[in-house]
Amino acid sequence: MKYTRILCTILAMLASAAAGTALAAAKTEKLQIVTTTTDLKAIAQAVGGEKVSVTSIATGYENPHYVQAKPSFMMLARKADLWIRVGLELEIGYEELIIDGSRNRNIRIGKPGHLDASEKVLRLEVPKTRVTRELGDVHPQGNPHYWLDPLNARIVAASIARRLSKLAPENTEAFEKNLAAFQNALDERMFGAVLARKVGGGKLWAMELKGTLQEYLIARKLTNDLGGWSAAMRPLRGSKIITHHRSWSYFVNRFGLIVAVELEPKPGVPPSGAHLLKVMSRAKAEGVGLILLEPAYNRKAADLVAKKTGVTVVVCAISVGGQKEAVDYLALIDLIVDRISKAATK
Repeated sequence: MKYTRILCTILAMLASAAAGTALAAAKTEKLQIVTTTTDLKAIAQAVGGEKVSVTSIATGYENPHYVQAKPSFMMLARKADLWIRVGLELEIGYEELIIDGSRNRNIRIGKPGHLDASEKVLRLEVPKTRVTRELGDVHPQGNPHYWLDPLNARIVAASIARRLSKLAPENTEAFEKNLAAFQNALDERMFGAVLARKVGGGKLWAMELKGTLQEYLIARKLTNDLGGWSAAMRPLRGSKIITHHRSWSYFVNRFGLIVAVELEPKPGVPPSGAHLLKVMSRAKAEGVGLILLEPAYNRKAADLVAKKTGVTVVVCAISVGGQKEAVDYLALIDLIVDRISKAATK
């Protein structure tokens, strides 16, 4: 009996130790996140930090509308604790197939493991009439390329932080700290470090939305403190450009550029010779300076227009990883602002 009691005590101690080890492992295990784009991946990684492992379905250099639902993506989704999509039907051709194929009920729409990052963003180009295929590749809920507005990236980061805290409440403090760091870095890139620290990013964004920022800066003699993307793009406000697809709507809206015409006659419809003649005519008549083109599109049409009109073709990624300089979200916007600014100066 004595030896039996000793054996039971030892077994109980071993079981307790094993349970403690398992509990510790569970607390330190990273949340597995799958995003549909590299931009969401970059933001999720910034917010999640060491507490998460993030994988993207799409690459930064391909057209995110036409991703294929590969079995390898279904395997990734099967292990995911959280699936994050751009939304606004960007992933309409493949998301459902991947989630169904994963057999992961936790990441289905409506579940805590499924996050539509578009839920709180500022939307542009929401159709006011019934959408038909005759209009081209028009999204009924609005243009889905919203991440190119830095304010929307700020909003998306907050949405991701809230969802991560719901899934792993023990790491809430870390997620909130990472969110603040990302938003502060973004605010300093947008308005300049000096101004962001003096006034505060949230206040600056509020005035930016109301259109009162310039008035505020003049009244308080802070115009010389404005830096970052805002200062670099301010001289170009009102400048007319040409784009290939409606990928740039949010960026040009935020920084005051004007899209005079698009190389596509309708969204998603390849340019015809007749349409390109109209584009050339508009370019000459309206003093267009440059064409913005994503690496995913063939530049033949853009080069033809440039040759006939003298405009400059600027090939620039719209997603993280689309070009080597775009290593994260902030670097992506750095790249876009830098290339446009240099092209405009020339």
